[in-house]
Amino acid sequence: MDDGVSALVEMTGISKSYGGVHACRDIDLTVRAGEVHALLGENGAGKSTLMKVLSGDVTDHTGEIRVAGVPRRFGAPVDAQRAGIAMIHQELDLVPELSVAENIFLGREPRTRLRTVDRRAMITMTRGLLDRCGVRLDPRRPVGALRTGEQQLVTIAKALSLDAQVLIMDEPTSALSPVEVEQMFTVITELRRAGAGIVYISHRMDEIGRIADRATVLRNGAVVEEFDARELTAERAAEAMVGRPVQAMFRTRAVEPGEEILRVRDLALTPRRARSGRREPDGISLTVRRGEIVGVGGLLGSGRTELLETLFGAGPPGTVRGEILLRGRPVRPRGPRQALALGLAFVPEDRRIAGLAIDHSVLANTVLSIVERIATAGIVPRARETSAARRIVADLKVKVGSIGDAVGTLSGGNQQKVVFGRMLLTEPLLLLLDEPTRGVDVGAKAEIYALLGRAAEQGIGVLLASSEPAELVGVCDRVVVLSGGRSVRELDTSHAGEAELLAASMGEGSTAIAVDTGGAG
Repeated sequence: MDDGVSALVEMTGISKSYGGVHACRDIDLTVRAGEVHALLGENGAGKSTLMKVLSGDVTDHTGEIRVAGVPRRFGAPVDAQRAGIAMIHQELDLVPELSVAENIFLGREPRTRLRTVDRRAMITMTRGLLDRCGVRLDPRRPVGALRTGEQQLVTIAKALSLDAQVLIMDEPTSALSPVEVEQMFTVITELRRAGAGIVYISHRMDEIGRIADRATVLRNGAVVEEFDARELTAERAAEAMVGRPVQAMFRTRAVEPGEEILRVRDLALTPRRARSGRREPDGISLTVRRGEIVGVGGLLGSGRTELLETLFGAGPPGTVRGEILLRGRPVRPRGPRQALALGLAFVPEDRRIAGLAIDHSVLANTVLSIVERIATAGIVPRARETSAARRIVADLKVKVGSIGDAVGTLSGGNQQKVVFGRMLLTEPLLLLLDEPTRGVDVGAKAEIYALLGRAAEQGIGVLLASSEPAELVGVCDRVVVLSGGRSVRELDTSHAGEAELLAASMGEGSTAIAVDTGGAG
């Protein structure tokens, strides 16, 4: 290994299999003091498994781990933490009912001389950690009341509380606003100066070029290349990740839109109980036609997720005002089951919490939304559900050993494909997508965009909420921009680019292209 003196961690010959699937195959990786080492690869390439080995989440592996030159074998995450290694998971591992401070010091609470929890000290230390992250939050506030981006910053503060010398960050910016990303980069810079080593997993190449020193690319569970991260281009990284040149990710042609499927006029929601950190619809108007992909843009907290939840009947109980017209007929979905019956299908932002029964099989998750349709006298024929699940796995190229495997054993991208597949089995009129490519690698992104193109060609309408301007401009025909729960601008993406979209999101309407939302498109 290079530079053994400054190596904080050396992983040699790491291998791990799940059944017949080789997640890691003889991987070598070094993490040095004061550097950010990017780990790249498609979903399922082995990145998360390798880091779970290093963080003590996966213990039954082969190969050797040396920390500061000393061989170590971790039996649990707490062993890795004691050795100075902490991991910030892509899927947040926080307890919603507990406060920010209680989450940060869970299991490690400071004690008084009487051995009771020293809450005053815990709150003081939490404020200090949050200050290091550049975020102002009340340490006594329940984590469940925070926005996803704020929760991500809490997990970073929790990792800082461990005084880790090696910090593993798995897609740390996937739910952060641009301002929060800059705050996190400031924290990373401070950690580097203090001599910490950081393993940074991300699919955002602009971040890799800015923050990383080296980049290692995995493919099919093995190391294929190592780069100087500052010289690595997105095209070169993508080619290394998928093993072939990646074609243009976005659609090359749009489908001629058909009849209007959805019309929303002045939609507003007043929940019975206010949700802290949420921005409910408060005057949203838009339309979607057959074969059309309409984007929903806006800054974090603008109301994108809340709009889709309201349309799908998955929002909080309350009073809905305004009109929702489906094929010209007024509707008011009062729950997901009714929304599905009307031809609406929803892919939520957080697939593990809202999209999947994570401990159940791929088969069960795939057919969940069509069980009633394929049942006969209340009995679901095994052959029909197996056939449907296998068709989706094949059509969407889901990487899985068996459809009987628990969906939680799949990579994030393949889990997302299962959610997509389940919704497509309902044969929807309209797909509602909330951050459909969050935490998904470049190869899976291209597949999802191609999937959306095929759906549009089949006459399905798509309403896509995303925080990525490039995605909205590259995939969508039009983008409706939200601010404060209201629709404030509509952009025609054949004329407007990312700069115009960002300007409209920030309220700089003079540079945006306005389109009349009262018309048919």
